[in-house]
Amino acid sequence: MAKQAVFSLSILLVFLSHGITTSAQPAAAPAKPADAPAQPANPPVQAANPPVQAAKAPTQPAQIPVQKGPTDVTKILKKAGGYSVFIRLLKSTGVAGQLFGQLNDSNTGFTIFAPTDSAFSNLKPGALNSLSDLQKTQLIQFHILNTVVTLTNFQTLSNPVPTEAGDVGDGEFPLNITTAGNQVNISTGLVNTTLGGAVYSDDQLAIYQVNKVLLPINIFSPKPKVARAPLSSKPKTNKDDAESPSGSSKVDEAAAMRLSKHGMLVSIGVAVVAFFVMKGT
Repeated sequence: MAKQAVFSLSILLVFLSHGITTSAQPAAAPAKPADAPAQPANPPVQAANPPVQAAKAPTQPAQIPVQKGPTDVTKILKKAGGYSVFIRLLKSTGVAGQLFGQLNDSNTGFTIFAPTDSAFSNLKPGALNSLSDLQKTQLIQFHILNTVVTLTNFQTLSNPVPTEAGDVGDGEFPLNITTAGNQVNISTGLVNTTLGGAVYSDDQLAIYQVNKVLLPINIFSPKPKVARAPLSSKPKTNKDDAESPSGSSKVDEAAAMRLSKHGMLVSIGVAVVAFFVMKGT
């Protein structure tokens, strides 16, 4: 009986132990439907900030301003800065208005050498104030070529280069331009300088900086002194020997008068003799 009781107790303990182990395990997850879409292993991470749309690139280089509306040389120079004296002269001489009309009403092109304010300050005091209105106009026109010249085309120019100031044939406004590698040299006969950077450039207008005012010889060169006639080595004669208005000397006139008197006396003598001879007969 005791063995039977122990055996029954062992069976009971095994049954209880199995029940406790089974209740401790988690319930199995329900099976997924066969047609359910597969979940991606790593979903893409959304960007915190959407990308900013890039701005449109400028159509012109950053260092050269883009001219909106009609081409105006004075506005271009004012925007570039440092050309106030040149702008004032362009306006006061009327050249600015002429350029504006031709640039916007025709296909005419120009190249302008624009002196900086420091270039004008290096002139002699009163150099500009001593000029007439015509000379100021010619000075400004001397800085303008009636064609568009790019930096790579200066070596194609023939010297002397014609400017708006006048015809090169008369030699009054000579402008010579030479190149040495990438350097452009400008000479007026009074001033030598090199071409600076481009202030503005398009297919109708090119403006370049120059650090010296281009002075034409016709305006700024000293006028040659008139040479006096050399003194004659012939000794001076006295007043009586001076030439008369007719070109004969007074000495010659006196001799002629004496001869004339002598002739008259001879004529009178001959007449007296002839009178007495006739009376005697």
